[in-house]
Amino acid sequence: MEPLTAGAIATLAFTKAFEKTIEKFTEAALVKMNKLRKKIWDKLRGNIKAETALAAAEKGSKPDLDTVTAYLRVEMDKDEQFAQEVQTLARDIHQEINIGKIQGQNVQNVYGGEGYQNNDSKAPIFQGVDNSPITINYHNPPS
Repeated sequence: MEPLTAGAIATLAFTKAFEKTIEKFTEAALVKMNKLRKKIWDKLRGNIKAETALAAAEKGSKPDLDTVTAYLRVEMDKDEQFAQEVQTLARDIHQEINIGKIQGQNVQNVYGGEGYQNNDSKAPIFQGVDNSPITINYHNPPS
């Protein structure tokens, strides 16, 4: 997976919509989001303009979020370890957000050299032997 950009990380950390989305999944994701915010705050602490932008971004200000992104990008460029830490946290949060959206389609399992394909992850799987017909009746009882 490619590293996440400063803009993606800042948006993830300081956009309230993500926090509401994550509430539906796990408490662990909220803990990671708070850790990401704290890590960014700690890195930018001491820069009055950055702190002002951070405070406003947390309240939903899009222009200030862009400012935070610029400061974050600079810090990520200067400190590779910090960049890796925030990217890892952001990636973990991003996975938590998207895990509920995964719906398998065209799932194929291969066991012992034979492939069995199932186009609906919730449908039953039937398997037979070579040249054995299998009749599946959906919504119609067999006669």
